[in-house]
Amino acid sequence: MLDSEVFDRDDLFSRLRRRPDVEAPNLTAVDAADRLILDEAAAALSAAPSGTLTVIGDHYGALTLGTAAAHGATGIRVHQDPLTGELALAANAETVGLADRYRSYALGEELLAGATVVLMQLPRSLGELTEVAEAIARHADPSVVVYAGGRNKHISTAMNDVLGRSFSDVRATLGRQKSRVLIARGPRESAQQTYPVTDHLTEIGLDVVSFGAAFAGPKLDIGTRYLLDFLPRVNPRAQAAVDLGCGTGILAVSLARLLPEVSVIATDQSAAAVASAAATARANGLDGRVSTLRDDAMSSLATDSQDVVLCNPPFHVGAAVHTGGASKMFAEAGRVLRPGGELWTVYNSHLGYRGRLQRLVGRTDVVGRNPKFTVTRSVA
Repeated sequence: MLDSEVFDRDDLFSRLRRRPDVEAPNLTAVDAADRLILDEAAAALSAAPSGTLTVIGDHYGALTLGTAAAHGATGIRVHQDPLTGELALAANAETVGLADRYRSYALGEELLAGATVVLMQLPRSLGELTEVAEAIARHADPSVVVYAGGRNKHISTAMNDVLGRSFSDVRATLGRQKSRVLIARGPRESAQQTYPVTDHLTEIGLDVVSFGAAFAGPKLDIGTRYLLDFLPRVNPRAQAAVDLGCGTGILAVSLARLLPEVSVIATDQSAAAVASAAATARANGLDGRVSTLRDDAMSSLATDSQDVVLCNPPFHVGAAVHTGGASKMFAEAGRVLRPGGELWTVYNSHLGYRGRLQRLVGRTDVVGRNPKFTVTRSVA
């Protein structure tokens, strides 16, 4: 175990990895915002009693493990929406001998009750920030201080406003290395809880439910909208299907409604997405045929187990434009599809995924293209 008296933060951080998330030379496990959050909160962390520290949105473990090593913190409660972050933290904690210092929780009272210090990486979504801020204000100790940091290019004045609705005192620190920390105190009492939200999408006849961190919220993403046009061409004899990267579950529910014999797994690495998809299935009376799974790109599904996979893959990893996540999803689709199974994919046309799909899944045909998106059908 690391000795906090001789703690070398640079040495600790050099040992952290992103796995199982995408790793590449331009993608790091620790950023300048991690360092600045820890520095701004150092005095509060040293004074915080055991069990009163909560960490939210830790990308790969820098905040959690940095605090455990530098301040001897124990009983740290952690929430990470992406499963890849959770798995990376676990692997990194094992590597540096600090696995006993923290536990992971869902966003809610168990995570935040009695918390006096909250460290967090600012999410890019205002919806996610709203849900997190409201949860902290509702459940944490009245003396709680929140240190929420991020890269300057991703911090907007709207984030101050969001925090200001849940806290009476919000201020920004001086910037360093293109990063900044927002410090919030004085949780406001509020009976309102913004999330989950429900919207009826008349265009497709569905009620869509969304928690704060779910991609596109309760709205219809334009890529998903285009792929919906092609669902009537999916194998009508399909019995088992997956909505890979399900978001709020629109594709999963739409396929289940279209094919009455199919069972659909809506899977995503995001806890908020999985909760949203489950709620969307219930709202439309299809929870008996749409199940949900929080997973890293279908890694827990059996080989040759599915007839159909639907996928609207991301073209970024965190804040960086990177197609490694999509490649991982395509490779797993090729594994879980039965011979003759279909992968239906929608993607930004400039990404040119067809060759990659052909290599990782099987014969791939372009079945639709508009000015922005391409839809392909790949046969395993």
